[in-house]
Amino acid sequence: MPRRGLWPCLLLALAAWSPRPAGGYFPEERWVPESPLRPPRVLLALLARNAAHSLPAALGCIERLRHPKDRIALWVATDHNVDNTTAVLREWLVNVQSMYHSVEWRPMDLPRSYPDEEGPKHWSNSRYEHIMKLRQAALQSARDIWADYILFVDADNLLTNPDTLGLLIAENKTVVAPMLDSRAAYSNFWCGMTSQGYYKRTPAYIPIRKRDRRGCFAVPMVHSTFLIDLRKEASQNLIFYPPHPDYTWAFDDIIVFAFACRQAEIQMYVCNKEEYGSLPVPLRSHSTLRDEVESFMHVQLEIMVKNPPVEPSRYLSVPPKVPDKMGFDEVFMINLKRRADRRERMLWALYEQQIDCKIIEAVDGKAMNSSQVEAMGIGMLPGYKDPYHGRPLTKGELGCFLSHYKVWQEIVKRGLEKSLVFEDDLRFEIFFKRRLMNLMYDLEEEGLDWDLIYIGRKRMQVEHPEKAVPHIRNLVEADYSYWTLGYVISLQGARKLLDAKPLSKMLPVDEFLPVMFDKHPVTEYMEHFENRNLLAFSVEPLLVYPTHYTGDDGYISDTETSVVWNNENVKTDWDRAKSQKMKEQQELSNKAKNSDVLQSPLDSTARDEL
Repeated sequence: MPRRGLWPCLLLALAAWSPRPAGGYFPEERWVPESPLRPPRVLLALLARNAAHSLPAALGCIERLRHPKDRIALWVATDHNVDNTTAVLREWLVNVQSMYHSVEWRPMDLPRSYPDEEGPKHWSNSRYEHIMKLRQAALQSARDIWADYILFVDADNLLTNPDTLGLLIAENKTVVAPMLDSRAAYSNFWCGMTSQGYYKRTPAYIPIRKRDRRGCFAVPMVHSTFLIDLRKEASQNLIFYPPHPDYTWAFDDIIVFAFACRQAEIQMYVCNKEEYGSLPVPLRSHSTLRDEVESFMHVQLEIMVKNPPVEPSRYLSVPPKVPDKMGFDEVFMINLKRRADRRERMLWALYEQQIDCKIIEAVDGKAMNSSQVEAMGIGMLPGYKDPYHGRPLTKGELGCFLSHYKVWQEIVKRGLEKSLVFEDDLRFEIFFKRRLMNLMYDLEEEGLDWDLIYIGRKRMQVEHPEKAVPHIRNLVEADYSYWTLGYVISLQGARKLLDAKPLSKMLPVDEFLPVMFDKHPVTEYMEHFENRNLLAFSVEPLLVYPTHYTGDDGYISDTETSVVWNNENVKTDWDRAKSQKMKEQQELSNKAKNSDVLQSPLDSTARDEL
């Protein structure tokens, strides 16, 4: 047979070959493909102290990690508690131990504090040393059971991305951390370190923290939540305790470990390719456990701005919260019926803060026709034009005004001396409930006469500072302001607003309020209202902010994205990216932005990056 005739035979033979079970020439030659490798073995190390408030959420996140539980060993230690952390962990471990490969449980009931600490948030030398010993014990335990990896997770870190563990493993780094988000610039990595082992500010940090640069970056420090690949040869040289013989830096567990990595010639990495989770900004050494509880709650509130709430562990009995009205006669929350997403988020946020509220169904201006508007006797303020676009009132603004008007009517009808009003598109500042209650207490102690107090707004007058109210902390006399995100209103204030009979000369509600306290820059508008004697103040710093600003991803406005109030054919959804309004709002935001109560300088106890 000619030589070229071999090729068709070979091709036929190759075509007949496949990876499925083969017959073979003899029966014993039949074969099947090899099975895949089993997932790697991971020891998850959790150290907890006074963490009863954060454990339900943190443990829920651990349960939802997409890694086979029978390939995860749990190593859990707790001690020096004054709360019921031990009981929470014990309940959880009893309920989940059968799902995981193994459980090592290290509780210590006494003592409840360290002899040299000044408080539960103070990091004393004996506390650092104890933490180092625990981390070393966890590391040795992982080595003893031949684990492929060890994942350290702090008890107040929320790994909301269930793929976090798998994504870190896929990076194939000896030491790698997921970048965790917080309400400030703080995260679980450093970009710079001095020759003495202290934090060093660098221009590289913020672009990574803001995800302007995405990737997996070499850094001198990671902490809180990080993965160690124990399969790597160099990992055998890693140690938490005792510190390396050449170690002369600060006696701090994270710095000791960073030094150990340097001595072992192991590069630490932080990854920000995805959103992995969140952590609280560290508190100061004099802070209380109550501060810590409320700080962690704020982490959960911030997560809810863009994501679903963090569900607690299914294997813990979490006691129900007991909401109250914070001393107000009523707490109103205005919500459009068709905005169920906002309603659910706000109800979750209020419940987490133990705040009771009454939902006021907002008036949907977009659903009103011209005849309905005329039947209510509504007329626009003569000469009113939007100060940015030059357009008249929109239907969305009409509905917003009528919604607040409905609240004022109920206040007067029920004789409510002091009420709190929320819109449904806001986010809360840290310690919101406590700070507002303290303010109201100070008002009563000082006997201040007031009608309305902004707790969230856009300050529009920035040429000179607002006047501080004597003897009352964090309160100023309000100047020209936008937004009605949240405010406190008295019975006297509601009566003044209703008595002005604004429906027949309507303008947006956040323009109407400055008119009523005689601070609107357009005098022609104020001339239509005779009694402009509303006593208006504002909290400073603010206690609530918008969930989204103009131009942000996810920004939706039910007031501006609408149609003109008396002409349904004239739409008002202009290109905000090119609008003068957006440009001026951004400029004002930078000039008039209220400060964050905890935006304080870096100190050694907080290990902060602010």
